[in-house]
Amino acid sequence: MKTKNLLILLLTALLLIGSQLSQAQLPKETEAQKAQRLKWWTDARFGMFIHWGLYALPARQEWVKNVERMNNDQYQKYFDVFNPDMFDPHEWAKMAKAAGMKYVVLTSKHHEGFCMFDSKFTDYKVTNTPYGKDIVKEYVEAFRAEGLKVGFYYSLLDWHHPDYTIDNYHPLGQTSDTAYARLNKGRDMSKYREYIKNQVRELLTNYGEISIIWFDFSFPGKNGKGHDDWDSENLLKMARSLQPGIIVDDRLDLKDVEGGWDFVSPEQYKEAKWPEVNGKRVPWETCQTFSGSWGYYRDEYSWKSSAQLLELLIESVSKGGNLLLNVGPTARGVFDIRAQDRLKAMGEWMKFNNRSIYGCTQAPPEFTAPANTLLTYNPVTKRLYIHLLSYPMGSLTLTNMGDKIKYVQFLHDASEIKFSAGTDANKNNLNLELPIPKPPTEIPVLEVFLK
Repeated sequence: MKTKNLLILLLTALLLIGSQLSQAQLPKETEAQKAQRLKWWTDARFGMFIHWGLYALPARQEWVKNVERMNNDQYQKYFDVFNPDMFDPHEWAKMAKAAGMKYVVLTSKHHEGFCMFDSKFTDYKVTNTPYGKDIVKEYVEAFRAEGLKVGFYYSLLDWHHPDYTIDNYHPLGQTSDTAYARLNKGRDMSKYREYIKNQVRELLTNYGEISIIWFDFSFPGKNGKGHDDWDSENLLKMARSLQPGIIVDDRLDLKDVEGGWDFVSPEQYKEAKWPEVNGKRVPWETCQTFSGSWGYYRDEYSWKSSAQLLELLIESVSKGGNLLLNVGPTARGVFDIRAQDRLKAMGEWMKFNNRSIYGCTQAPPEFTAPANTLLTYNPVTKRLYIHLLSYPMGSLTLTNMGDKIKYVQFLHDASEIKFSAGTDANKNNLNLELPIPKPPTEIPVLEVFLK
């Protein structure tokens, strides 16, 4: 009898906790409070994405299971031999820091369903591979030791879980409703929804302070999945309750829910202007790759140059945004030599020019960018930065800035740039006297001290 009463009390308590969670509200905050919560992130401007999983072994990008329509049995061989014996997270962290990055987001689980952490809710995890150790734990400790903010990417999709229903992105996706019904017989998305919550709770409980969580991704519609499929609102309530300061992307299909996202996340393209939602500028971050893939792709040769990557960073900041630049490590646990080369080059530029990136944003509208330049602006120091994408030999004219500028110098060496007023017809213009040879930096930057 006592046992029965105890079970009833326990069940009642669990139901009450569940009820409280479902009734809990997403935190409400003013625009100023949100800006303060995101301030470290908007000041940082530059972060590293790391896409790493079993897909590093086939080395044909992270969607290989989908593209080649592999089932779980066919994909199992990668799990059986996963052993990144050269993985040194301290080396990774040092490279990220040297490149000028301030925060990092690692794939804790990608669409393939493989977990890079020691989850209690699945056997499909790194601690059951030949490697045998919790990679997420090693990552967090190493990057945190270098002073970098740490975050997790967590895929809402799961091409391995037995209760995840087949949809149009699944490797077993079909073309007819009848086929979907047959394949999904016995699968239970309610069980998978609990699986997601259990794993996110682990990630946000077991590894200390987590600064960012990147949920990816919703695709509502026929044979798709949206917020109801993930129970997005309750998932986000839980995440925010466990890590009140956490920053969250916009891929839970909660765009119309107050507090349902913190920033928009354009992927693999440049924004034409600062993104707006309902006519208001919003925090944003573009996630980009060195080449065309997120996971390691051995035979891909469409790699961007260092100059292109720097321009991508500068252009993002010039429109008030961040750049999250992705690395896809190899299956032995090292960064591709091409990625290392780009990171090193970006670090060499950032070492001398980071003042034009950190804490900067879009320049006020009264400043017009000369041809082949990008402007950034630091509202605290009130300095304008002119990035010379194409070096103008000998001179540069600044239009209608004569009454705004008191001093100009190259940022990389703090050497003075002389200037003179324009002609009578354009007396508010300034003519800058530049050296004819391009300075020894990939993209020279002029630091303008404003009156």
